[in-house]
Amino acid sequence: MRRINLDTFRIARRGTSREINRQIALNLVRAKQPISRADLARLMGLRRGAVSLLVNELLRTGLVFEGAKGESKRGRKPMHLHIETRRRFALAVDMSASRTLILPTDLLGHPLLEVAEFPTGQHPETLVKQLVLAIGRIRRAHPDLGECVGLGMVVSGIVDLESGCLKYSPTLGWRDVDLVEPLKAATKLPVVIENSVKACVLAQVWALGGDIPGDGPVAFVNVSDGVGVGIAVDGKLLRGVRNIAGEFGHVPLNMYGPRCSCGGNGCWEAYVSKRATIARYLGLDPSWPGSAAPQPTTVPEIIARARAGEGRAVDTLRETGYYLGRGLATIVKAIDPRRVYLGGEITEGWDLIESAVRDALRDQALIGEAGELEIRTVPLGEHPRLRGAAALVSTPAFAAPIVA
Repeated sequence: MRRINLDTFRIARRGTSREINRQIALNLVRAKQPISRADLARLMGLRRGAVSLLVNELLRTGLVFEGAKGESKRGRKPMHLHIETRRRFALAVDMSASRTLILPTDLLGHPLLEVAEFPTGQHPETLVKQLVLAIGRIRRAHPDLGECVGLGMVVSGIVDLESGCLKYSPTLGWRDVDLVEPLKAATKLPVVIENSVKACVLAQVWALGGDIPGDGPVAFVNVSDGVGVGIAVDGKLLRGVRNIAGEFGHVPLNMYGPRCSCGGNGCWEAYVSKRATIARYLGLDPSWPGSAAPQPTTVPEIIARARAGEGRAVDTLRETGYYLGRGLATIVKAIDPRRVYLGGEITEGWDLIESAVRDALRDQALIGEAGELEIRTVPLGEHPRLRGAAALVSTPAFAAPIVA
Protein backbone atom coordinates (compact mmCIF):
# COMPACT_ATOMS: atom_id res chain seq x y z
CA MET A 1 0.00 0.00 0.00
CA ARG A 2 1.45 3.36 -1.05
CA ARG A 3 0.07 6.76 -0.08
CA ILE A 4 -0.45 9.26 -2.91
CA ASN A 5 1.93 12.22 -2.55
CA LEU A 6 -0.27 15.28 -2.90
CA ASP A 7 2.72 17.49 -3.76
CA THR A 8 4.18 15.43 -6.62
CA PHE A 9 1.20 13.46 -7.96
CA ARG A 10 0.68 12.96 -11.68
CA ILE A 11 -2.87 12.97 -13.04
CA ALA A 12 -3.92 10.05 -15.26
CA ARG A 13 -4.84 11.35 -18.72
CA ARG A 14 -6.35 9.79 -21.81
CA GLY A 15 -2.97 8.46 -22.91
CA THR A 16 -1.83 7.18 -19.50
CA SER A 17 -2.98 3.58 -19.98
CA ARG A 18 -1.36 3.48 -23.42
CA GLU A 19 1.89 4.88 -21.96
CA ILE A 20 1.91 2.13 -19.34
CA ASN A 21 1.13 -0.58 -21.89
CA ARG A 22 3.82 0.77 -24.23
CA GLN A 23 6.43 0.47 -21.49
CA ILE A 24 5.25 -3.06 -20.70
CA ALA A 25 5.59 -3.95 -24.38
CA LEU A 26 9.05 -2.36 -24.54
CA ASN A 27 10.26 -4.32 -21.51
CA LEU A 28 8.83 -7.57 -22.88
CA VAL A 29 10.76 -7.01 -26.11
CA ARG A 30 13.89 -6.34 -24.04
CA ALA A 31 13.44 -9.53 -22.02
CA LYS A 32 12.11 -11.87 -24.73
CA GLN A 33 13.70 -10.69 -27.99
CA PRO A 34 13.49 -11.76 -30.72
CA ILE A 35 9.71 -11.75 -30.35
CA SER A 36 6.86 -11.42 -32.84
CA ARG A 37 3.87 -9.11 -32.51
CA ALA A 38 1.62 -12.15 -32.13
CA ASP A 39 3.69 -13.53 -29.24
CA LEU A 40 3.78 -10.09 -27.65
CA ALA A 41 -0.03 -9.90 -27.86
CA ARG A 42 -0.33 -13.32 -26.19
CA LEU A 43 2.02 -12.32 -23.35
CA MET A 44 0.16 -9.05 -22.77
CA GLY A 45 -3.32 -10.52 -23.12
CA LEU A 46 -4.28 -7.91 -25.72
CA ARG A 47 -5.69 -8.06 -29.24
CA ARG A 48 -3.07 -8.01 -31.99
CA GLY A 49 -4.43 -4.72 -33.33
CA ALA A 50 -3.93 -3.01 -29.98
CA VAL A 51 -0.39 -4.39 -29.71
CA SER A 52 0.41 -3.26 -33.26
CA LEU A 53 -0.50 0.32 -32.29
CA LEU A 54 1.93 0.13 -29.34
CA VAL A 55 4.67 -1.45 -31.47
CA ASN A 56 4.29 1.19 -34.18
CA GLU A 57 4.77 3.91 -31.55
CA LEU A 58 7.92 2.16 -30.28
CA LEU A 59 9.23 1.85 -33.85
CA ARG A 60 8.78 5.60 -34.32
CA THR A 61 10.80 6.33 -31.17
CA GLY A 62 13.70 4.26 -32.51
CA LEU A 63 13.82 2.13 -29.34
CA VAL A 64 12.94 -1.08 -31.22
CA PHE A 65 13.23 -2.40 -34.76
CA GLU A 66 11.73 -5.28 -36.71
CA GLY A 67 14.37 -7.66 -37.96
CA ALA A 68 14.66 -11.15 -39.42
CA LYS A 69 11.57 -13.20 -40.08
CA GLY A 70 10.78 -16.14 -37.78
CA GLU A 71 9.36 -19.57 -38.51
CA SER A 72 5.66 -20.25 -38.97
CA LYS A 73 3.82 -23.55 -39.45
CA ARG A 74 1.46 -21.86 -41.87
CA GLY A 75 0.82 -18.48 -43.39
CA ARG A 76 3.19 -15.54 -43.55
CA LYS A 77 6.40 -15.64 -41.54
CA PRO A 78 6.31 -13.14 -38.65
CA MET A 79 8.80 -10.29 -38.33
CA HIS A 80 10.67 -10.30 -35.06
CA LEU A 81 11.05 -7.30 -32.75
CA HIS A 82 14.40 -6.34 -31.20
CA ILE A 83 15.73 -3.54 -29.00
CA GLU A 84 17.65 -1.09 -31.19
CA THR A 85 21.32 -1.44 -30.25
CA ARG A 86 22.92 -1.12 -33.69
CA ARG A 87 25.59 1.57 -34.05
CA ARG A 88 24.69 3.11 -30.69
CA PHE A 89 26.68 2.68 -27.51
CA ALA A 90 27.21 3.89 -23.96
CA LEU A 91 30.46 4.58 -22.14
CA ALA A 92 30.74 3.01 -18.68
CA VAL A 93 33.36 4.45 -16.30
CA ASP A 94 34.32 2.96 -12.93
CA MET A 95 36.48 5.20 -10.78
CA SER A 96 38.03 3.75 -7.63
CA ALA A 97 40.79 5.19 -5.45
CA SER A 98 43.44 3.18 -7.31
CA ARG A 99 42.23 2.54 -10.89
CA THR A 100 39.75 3.98 -13.38
CA LEU A 101 38.17 1.59 -15.88
CA ILE A 102 36.34 2.41 -19.14
CA LEU A 103 34.11 0.07 -21.13
CA PRO A 104 31.94 0.77 -24.20
CA THR A 105 28.69 -1.25 -24.08
CA ASP A 106 25.60 -1.59 -26.21
CA LEU A 107 22.29 -0.34 -24.85
CA LEU A 108 21.58 -3.67 -23.18
CA GLY A 109 24.84 -3.48 -21.24
CA HIS A 110 26.78 -6.00 -23.34
CA PRO A 111 30.51 -5.18 -23.65
CA LEU A 112 31.65 -4.06 -27.09
CA LEU A 113 35.42 -3.83 -26.43
CA GLU A 114 37.95 -4.88 -23.82
CA VAL A 115 38.16 -2.84 -20.62
CA ALA A 116 40.65 0.06 -20.76
CA GLU A 117 42.19 1.31 -17.52
CA PHE A 118 44.63 3.79 -16.02
CA PRO A 119 45.74 4.84 -12.51
CA THR A 120 43.24 7.28 -10.98
CA GLY A 121 44.64 10.80 -10.81
CA GLN A 122 45.03 12.22 -7.31
CA HIS A 123 43.24 15.47 -8.24
CA PRO A 124 39.83 15.90 -9.94
CA GLU A 125 41.28 18.07 -12.72
CA THR A 126 43.85 15.37 -13.52
CA LEU A 127 41.20 12.68 -13.60
CA VAL A 128 38.98 14.65 -15.99
CA LYS A 129 41.91 15.17 -18.39
CA GLN A 130 42.79 11.45 -18.22
CA LEU A 131 39.21 10.46 -18.95
CA VAL A 132 38.77 12.85 -21.84
CA LEU A 133 41.98 11.60 -23.47
CA ALA A 134 41.01 7.94 -22.98
CA ILE A 135 37.49 8.48 -24.35
CA GLY A 136 38.89 10.32 -27.35
CA ARG A 137 41.27 7.43 -28.11
CA ILE A 138 38.43 4.89 -27.95
CA ARG A 139 36.13 6.89 -30.24
CA ARG A 140 38.86 7.60 -32.80
CA ALA A 141 40.02 3.97 -32.86
CA HIS A 142 36.50 2.53 -33.15
CA PRO A 143 34.29 4.77 -35.32
CA ASP A 144 32.21 1.66 -36.11
CA LEU A 145 30.70 1.87 -32.62
CA GLY A 146 28.46 4.62 -33.93
CA GLU A 147 26.69 7.24 -31.82
CA CYS A 148 27.59 7.52 -28.14
CA VAL A 149 24.33 8.18 -26.28
CA GLY A 150 25.90 8.98 -22.92
CA LEU A 151 28.53 8.41 -20.26
CA GLY A 152 27.68 6.65 -17.00
CA MET A 153 30.22 7.02 -14.19
CA VAL A 154 30.33 5.29 -10.81
CA VAL A 155 32.41 6.35 -7.83
CA SER A 156 32.81 5.26 -4.22
CA GLY A 157 31.20 8.12 -2.36
CA ILE A 158 28.11 10.23 -1.79
CA VAL A 159 26.63 11.89 -4.88
CA ASP A 160 24.20 14.81 -4.91
CA LEU A 161 21.29 13.70 -7.11
CA GLU A 162 20.30 17.12 -8.42
CA SER A 163 23.73 18.50 -9.32
CA GLY A 164 25.69 15.28 -9.81
CA CYS A 165 28.34 16.71 -7.46
CA LEU A 166 30.49 14.22 -5.57
CA LYS A 167 29.78 15.38 -2.02
CA TYR A 168 32.24 13.13 -0.24
CA SER A 169 34.46 10.15 -1.06
CA PRO A 170 36.41 8.87 1.96
CA THR A 171 38.74 6.61 -0.06
CA LEU A 172 39.55 9.37 -2.58
CA GLY A 173 39.66 12.09 0.06
CA TRP A 174 37.51 14.38 -2.13
CA ARG A 175 34.70 16.69 -1.03
CA ASP A 176 32.28 18.78 -3.11
CA VAL A 177 33.83 17.90 -6.46
CA ASP A 178 31.94 18.56 -9.70
CA LEU A 179 32.93 15.98 -12.30
CA VAL A 180 29.75 16.13 -14.40
CA GLU A 181 29.97 19.63 -15.89
CA PRO A 182 33.69 19.44 -16.86
CA LEU A 183 33.08 16.06 -18.52
CA LYS A 184 29.97 17.31 -20.33
CA ALA A 185 31.87 20.32 -21.61
CA ALA A 186 34.88 18.31 -22.77
CA THR A 187 33.09 15.31 -24.32
CA LYS A 188 29.82 16.96 -25.49
CA LEU A 189 28.00 13.92 -24.05
CA PRO A 190 25.22 13.49 -21.47
CA VAL A 191 26.93 12.46 -18.22
CA VAL A 192 25.39 10.64 -15.24
CA ILE A 193 27.30 9.96 -12.03
CA GLU A 194 26.20 7.65 -9.22
CA ASN A 195 27.48 5.90 -6.14
CA SER A 196 29.15 2.71 -7.36
CA VAL A 197 27.22 0.24 -5.21
CA LYS A 198 23.85 1.84 -5.89
CA ALA A 199 24.69 1.36 -9.56
CA CYS A 200 25.68 -2.26 -8.90
CA VAL A 201 22.30 -3.11 -7.40
CA LEU A 202 20.61 -1.21 -10.25
CA ALA A 203 22.43 -3.47 -12.73
CA GLN A 204 21.23 -6.58 -10.89
CA VAL A 205 17.63 -5.34 -10.84
CA TRP A 206 17.77 -4.73 -14.60
CA ALA A 207 19.77 -7.85 -15.48
CA LEU A 208 18.44 -9.90 -18.38
CA GLY A 209 17.84 -13.54 -17.54
CA GLY A 210 18.22 -15.07 -14.12
CA ASP A 211 15.61 -14.94 -11.37
CA ILE A 212 15.77 -11.42 -10.00
CA PRO A 213 13.27 -11.02 -7.12
CA GLY A 214 10.28 -9.08 -8.39
CA ASP A 215 9.43 -7.52 -5.06
CA GLY A 216 10.94 -6.85 -1.67
CA PRO A 217 14.40 -5.56 -0.81
CA VAL A 218 17.65 -6.76 -2.38
CA ALA A 219 21.13 -5.48 -1.54
CA PHE A 220 24.54 -5.39 -3.21
CA VAL A 221 27.58 -5.39 -0.90
CA ASN A 222 30.92 -4.54 -2.48
CA VAL A 223 34.08 -5.25 -0.47
CA SER A 224 37.07 -3.50 -2.02
CA ASP A 225 39.09 -0.38 -1.07
CA GLY A 226 36.09 0.34 1.15
CA VAL A 227 32.74 -1.33 1.79
CA GLY A 228 29.63 -0.10 0.02
CA VAL A 229 26.02 -1.22 0.11
CA GLY A 230 23.33 -0.51 -2.47
CA ILE A 231 19.68 -1.33 -1.79
CA ALA A 232 16.68 -1.66 -4.09
CA VAL A 233 13.11 -2.14 -2.88
CA ASP A 234 10.53 -3.43 -5.37
CA GLY A 235 12.96 -2.64 -8.18
CA LYS A 236 13.59 0.97 -7.10
CA LEU A 237 16.79 2.29 -5.53
CA LEU A 238 16.57 3.19 -1.87
CA ARG A 239 18.23 6.60 -1.58
CA GLY A 240 17.00 8.47 1.47
CA VAL A 241 16.59 12.25 1.59
CA ARG A 242 20.28 13.00 0.84
CA ASN A 243 21.13 9.91 -1.23
CA ILE A 244 23.14 8.38 1.63
CA ALA A 245 20.83 5.48 2.51
CA GLY A 246 22.71 2.19 2.73
CA GLU A 247 26.01 3.44 4.20
CA PHE A 248 26.37 0.29 6.28
CA GLY A 249 30.12 0.29 5.63
CA HIS A 250 30.33 3.17 8.11
CA VAL A 251 28.14 1.62 10.80
CA PRO A 252 30.42 0.77 13.77
CA LEU A 253 30.85 -2.83 14.88
CA ASN A 254 33.02 -1.59 17.76
CA MET A 255 33.20 2.08 18.75
CA TYR A 256 36.73 1.51 20.07
CA GLY A 257 37.91 -0.32 16.94
CA PRO A 258 40.42 0.73 14.26
CA ARG A 259 40.10 4.16 12.67
CA CYS A 260 38.13 4.21 9.42
CA SER A 261 38.65 6.31 6.28
CA CYS A 262 35.50 8.27 7.20
CA GLY A 263 37.13 9.48 10.44
CA GLY A 264 35.09 7.23 12.72
CA ASN A 265 36.22 4.22 14.69
CA GLY A 266 35.34 0.55 14.38
CA CYS A 267 33.29 0.85 11.18
CA TRP A 268 32.41 -2.35 9.30
CA GLU A 269 34.73 -1.18 6.51
CA ALA A 270 37.68 -1.04 8.94
CA TYR A 271 37.26 -4.78 9.55
CA VAL A 272 36.48 -6.27 6.13
CA SER A 273 37.84 -3.99 3.36
CA LYS A 274 40.74 -5.43 1.38
CA ARG A 275 43.20 -3.16 3.18
CA ALA A 276 41.87 -4.42 6.54
CA THR A 277 42.31 -8.04 5.45
CA ILE A 278 45.86 -7.37 4.22
CA ALA A 279 46.77 -5.52 7.43
CA ARG A 280 45.40 -8.42 9.49
CA TYR A 281 47.47 -10.91 7.52
CA LEU A 282 50.66 -8.83 7.88
CA GLY A 283 50.06 -8.18 11.59
CA LEU A 284 49.72 -4.42 11.04
CA ASP A 285 47.33 -1.86 12.48
CA PRO A 286 44.32 -1.71 10.10
CA SER A 287 43.63 1.93 11.01
CA TRP A 288 43.42 4.65 8.36
CA PRO A 289 45.53 6.14 6.82
CA GLY A 290 48.36 3.70 7.55
CA SER A 291 46.48 0.75 6.09
CA ALA A 292 46.11 2.60 2.76
CA ALA A 293 49.88 2.51 2.13
CA PRO A 294 51.10 0.08 -0.57
CA GLN A 295 51.65 -3.40 0.86
CA PRO A 296 53.71 -6.39 -0.36
CA THR A 297 50.67 -8.65 -0.81
CA THR A 298 47.08 -8.68 -2.08
CA VAL A 299 43.81 -10.36 -1.14
CA PRO A 300 44.02 -12.80 -4.10
CA GLU A 301 47.53 -13.79 -2.94
CA ILE A 302 46.26 -14.40 0.60
CA ILE A 303 43.46 -16.54 -0.82
CA ALA A 304 45.97 -18.52 -2.88
CA ARG A 305 48.12 -19.12 0.22
CA ALA A 306 45.06 -20.26 2.17
CA ARG A 307 44.25 -22.76 -0.57
CA ALA A 308 47.83 -24.02 -0.32
CA GLY A 309 47.24 -24.69 3.38
CA GLU A 310 49.00 -21.74 5.02
CA GLY A 311 47.43 -21.44 8.48
CA ARG A 312 47.98 -17.73 8.83
CA ALA A 313 46.15 -17.03 5.58
CA VAL A 314 43.30 -19.39 6.55
CA ASP A 315 42.88 -17.67 9.93
CA THR A 316 42.99 -14.21 8.33
CA LEU A 317 40.23 -15.03 5.87
CA ARG A 318 38.06 -16.71 8.50
CA GLU A 319 38.29 -13.56 10.67
CA THR A 320 37.34 -11.39 7.69
CA GLY A 321 34.44 -13.78 7.02
CA TYR A 322 33.26 -13.49 10.63
CA TYR A 323 33.19 -9.69 10.48
CA LEU A 324 31.56 -9.81 7.05
CA GLY A 325 28.77 -11.91 8.58
CA ARG A 326 28.41 -9.44 11.46
CA GLY A 327 27.82 -6.60 9.04
CA LEU A 328 25.43 -8.63 6.90
CA ALA A 329 23.43 -9.38 10.05
CA THR A 330 23.00 -5.62 10.54
CA ILE A 331 21.64 -5.31 6.99
CA VAL A 332 19.20 -8.17 7.67
CA LYS A 333 17.94 -6.45 10.81
CA ALA A 334 17.53 -3.15 8.96
CA ILE A 335 15.86 -4.16 5.69
CA ASP A 336 15.31 -7.97 5.77
CA PRO A 337 16.46 -8.50 2.14
CA ARG A 338 15.32 -11.36 -0.05
CA ARG A 339 18.85 -11.65 -1.40
CA VAL A 340 22.28 -10.10 -1.00
CA TYR A 341 24.77 -9.91 -3.87
CA LEU A 342 28.41 -9.87 -2.80
CA GLY A 343 31.18 -8.38 -4.94
CA GLY A 344 34.88 -7.63 -4.55
CA GLU A 345 38.15 -9.53 -4.36
CA ILE A 346 36.98 -11.54 -1.34
CA THR A 347 34.47 -13.42 -3.53
CA GLU A 348 37.39 -15.37 -5.04
CA GLY A 349 37.71 -17.11 -1.67
CA TRP A 350 33.99 -17.47 -0.89
CA ASP A 351 34.31 -21.22 -0.30
CA LEU A 352 36.99 -20.47 2.32
CA ILE A 353 34.94 -17.90 4.27
CA GLU A 354 31.30 -18.89 3.78
CA SER A 355 31.12 -21.02 6.93
CA ALA A 356 32.49 -18.13 9.05
CA VAL A 357 30.03 -15.72 7.42
CA ARG A 358 27.14 -18.10 8.10
CA ASP A 359 28.19 -18.67 11.72
CA ALA A 360 28.19 -14.93 12.39
CA LEU A 361 24.85 -14.46 10.63
CA ARG A 362 23.20 -17.23 12.65
CA ASP A 363 24.74 -15.96 15.86
CA GLN A 364 23.29 -12.48 15.27
CA ALA A 365 19.91 -13.54 13.85
CA LEU A 366 16.78 -12.53 15.74
CA ILE A 367 14.87 -15.47 14.24
CA GLY A 368 16.27 -18.67 12.72
CA GLU A 369 15.23 -17.93 9.14
CA ALA A 370 17.12 -14.62 9.14
CA GLY A 371 20.38 -16.53 9.55
CA GLU A 372 19.77 -18.38 6.26
CA LEU A 373 20.07 -15.26 4.10
CA GLU A 374 20.48 -15.97 0.39
CA ILE A 375 23.91 -14.68 -0.68
CA ARG A 376 25.05 -14.68 -4.31
CA THR A 377 28.62 -13.82 -5.19
CA VAL A 378 29.30 -11.69 -8.26
CA PRO A 379 32.81 -12.46 -9.62
CA LEU A 380 35.17 -9.61 -10.42
CA GLY A 381 35.30 -10.81 -14.03
CA GLU A 382 31.68 -9.77 -14.47
CA HIS A 383 32.67 -6.14 -13.76
CA PRO A 384 29.56 -5.35 -11.68
CA ARG A 385 30.55 -1.69 -11.20
CA LEU A 386 30.97 -1.17 -14.95
CA ARG A 387 27.67 -2.94 -15.59
CA GLY A 388 26.11 -0.53 -13.13
CA ALA A 389 27.68 2.45 -14.89
CA ALA A 390 26.26 1.25 -18.21
CA ALA A 391 22.82 0.80 -16.62
CA LEU A 392 22.79 4.47 -15.64
CA VAL A 393 22.66 5.33 -19.34
CA SER A 394 20.61 2.47 -20.77
CA THR A 395 17.84 1.73 -18.25
CA PRO A 396 15.91 5.04 -17.92
CA ALA A 397 14.18 4.41 -21.26
CA PHE A 398 12.68 1.20 -19.82
CA ALA A 399 11.50 2.63 -16.47
CA ALA A 400 7.88 2.33 -15.39
CA PRO A 401 5.76 5.48 -15.84
CA ILE A 402 4.98 7.39 -12.66
CA VAL A 403 1.23 7.58 -12.05
CA ALA A 404 -0.29 9.18 -8.93
